[in-house]
Amino acid sequence: MERLNYEVGDIVKLKKPHPCGSREWEILRIGADFRLKCEGCGHQIMVPRSLVEKNTRELRKKT
Repeated sequence: MERLNYEVGDIVKLKKPHPCGSREWEILRIGADFRLKCEGCGHQIMVPRSLVEKNTRELRKKT
């Protein structure tokens, strides 16, 4: 499987929706953990890199 190139500012679409209904998250920080911001409600979370890579369905590059 091709490894995606994540960058700060990109939008990732994940497998499961956030409780607010949005599946899209903006990447704010990259490292062993990712800091993601929900595009629907603005909630921020820290998620291990492995979970983000496993659950990514789509990656939209920043414009």
